[in-house]
Amino acid sequence: MSYHPINLQEKLTRFSEHWSPKIIAQMNDYHIKLAKVQGELVWHDHPDTDEMFIVVQGKLDIHFRDGKVSLNEGELYVVPKGVEHKPVAEVECHILLIEPVGTVNTGDVVNEKTAPNDVWI
Repeated sequence: MSYHPINLQEKLTRFSEHWSPKIIAQMNDYHIKLAKVQGELVWHDHPDTDEMFIVVQGKLDIHFRDGKVSLNEGELYVVPKGVEHKPVAEVECHILLIEPVGTVNTGDVVNEKTAPNDVWI
């Protein structure tokens, strides 16, 4: 067994594309992912799972049909399963996601921002 920490900042240097989460670790049946986001993602939900957003750098707004939550660095929010939401970042924001293996970033919606859900860095 090799014992090495995972450095979030180093992992973030390995990619530049937005809205394309990369897997950095697995814990049981959950993937821990890093993503760089800017602009808007599509309205979507995840009918079978909650989704945790942790802001590593920047600011992220998560819009809901009846309001929004604003997250700053070091803050997190859990979107309950089945709740329609749209993440928005005015400037580039780095986030950590914790979600079940196989979770697609745009839920059941398929568009140009739908990313592969199995890319490790």
